[in-house]
Amino acid sequence: MAATTTTRTVSVGCGCPLPLPCQCGYPALLRARLRAALATEPLLRNGHLLTASSLLTAAFGGVFWLLASAWYGPEAVGRGYAALAAAALLSGIGQFNLGDLLTRFLPTAGRHTRRLLLRCYAVSAAATGAAALAFLLLIPALAPELGFLRSPFAAAAFVVTATGYSLFVLQDGALTGLRRPGWVLGENALFAVAKAGLLGVCVLLLPGSGILVAWGAALLLSLVVTNAYLLGRAVPAHAEAGPTAARPSGLARYAAADYLGALLRTAAYSLLPLLVLGRLGAEQSAYFSLAWVIAYTLQLAALNMGSSLIVEAAHAPDRLAAQARRVLRHTAPLIGAGAGALVLAAPWLLGAFGPGYAEHGTTALRLLALAALPHLVVGLAVDVCRARRAMRPVVALQAARLGLVLLGTLLLLPPLGITGVGLAWLLAETALALPLLATLSRWLPKGR
Repeated sequence: MAATTTTRTVSVGCGCPLPLPCQCGYPALLRARLRAALATEPLLRNGHLLTASSLLTAAFGGVFWLLASAWYGPEAVGRGYAALAAAALLSGIGQFNLGDLLTRFLPTAGRHTRRLLLRCYAVSAAATGAAALAFLLLIPALAPELGFLRSPFAAAAFVVTATGYSLFVLQDGALTGLRRPGWVLGENALFAVAKAGLLGVCVLLLPGSGILVAWGAALLLSLVVTNAYLLGRAVPAHAEAGPTAARPSGLARYAAADYLGALLRTAAYSLLPLLVLGRLGAEQSAYFSLAWVIAYTLQLAALNMGSSLIVEAAHAPDRLAAQARRVLRHTAPLIGAGAGALVLAAPWLLGAFGPGYAEHGTTALRLLALAALPHLVVGLAVDVCRARRAMRPVVALQAARLGLVLLGTLLLLPPLGITGVGLAWLLAETALALPLLATLSRWLPKGR
C-alpha cells in the first residue's frame, strides 16, 4: 500500500500560511518569487531597471538641490528651478514626443532603426532650439521674473539645456525600445553625478546662472557618452537581428496625436512651478519646487512601467491586457508604500533643505505623494491606448487632467498657497482615476 503524504497549512508566529516547517520563510519565498519573475519576464525586469534609474536620478537630484539650497538663496533656487521648468516645457514642445514614438516603434524597426533615430534627433533639436530662442525674445511679456536669461551667456546656456534635454529624452526612448534599460540607468547616473559636481564649480564662477549651466553641461556630457554606445553598438546589433523588418507605417498620424497628448501632459507638469512663481514669488516657488521634485519620483515609477509595457506590447500585442493588469497589480503596492513613506517623512526630508522648506512645503508634498496612486491608473490607461494606437482617449485624458489641474490651482492657490496646488493635483488625478477603475473590465478585459 503506497504511503501518502499530507501537507498541512498553518499560521506560524508571523501569520504566514506556509507548509510546515515554516520558520517564517514567507519573506524569503516572496523574494524568491520576485527574483524569478524579474529573471523571466522582460516586462517587470525592464520596468524595474527603468524605475531604478529614476530613483537613482531622484536621489542624486535631491543631493543637487540640497547643495543648491545650501550655496544659493531661496530666490536663486526658485528662479533656477523655474528656468529649468521652462526649458523642460520648451523641450516638450520641440521634441514632438518622439521619445515615446521611438519606444513604440524601434522594437520592430529592424534595418530602419538608425535612420528613424537620426531623423528624430534632427527634427527635435531644430524645433527645440527655435522654440527656446523664441521664448528668450518673449521673456519680458511671458515671464519677466526670468529676465536674467537675457544675458548672452545665460541665454546660450538656456538654449543648450532645452535642446540637450530633448535629445536626452529621445535617447532614453531609444534605449528603452531597444531593451537596453541598463544603459538608461547608467546614463542617468552619469548625468546626476556630473550636474552635482559641476554645480560646485559654477557656484564660484557663475553665482547668478550656475544652476542652469551645471544642468546643461551635464546633459551634454551624458549625450556624448551614451550616443557613442547607442549608435556604435546597440543600433547596429538591433538592425542585424531584424534585417527583413518592414518600414514602420502610420508614424506621422500616430506621432501627431501622441505629440498633442504629450504637450498637454508636459503643460500640466511644467506650468505649475511657473504659476507659483508668478503668483507667489520666487521664495514660495522654491518651497513648492522641492516638494514637486520629491513627489515626482513616485510618478516616474508608473511612467517607467508603462514604457516597459509598450515595448513588450510591440513584441506580443495579444498579451497587452494581461500584462497591463500585471503592471497594475505589481506596481500599485510599491507606489502605495512609497507614498506612505513620503507622507510620514515629509517634514524631515524637506527640513534637510532648510526650516522654511519644511514649514511651507510639508502639506503640499504629502498631497502630491498621495496623488501618485490615482496617477498610476490614469497613466496605465494612457499607455494601453498608445500601445493599441487608440489616440483619441490619449488626448482626451491628458486634456482633462490639464484642465482640472489648472482650474483647481486657480481656485485653491489664492486661499491655500502652495498647499492648494498639491490639493488641486490630487483632486484632478482622483477624478480621472475613479471612472477608469469602475470601467476596468471594459478597457482591460480578462483573458481565460
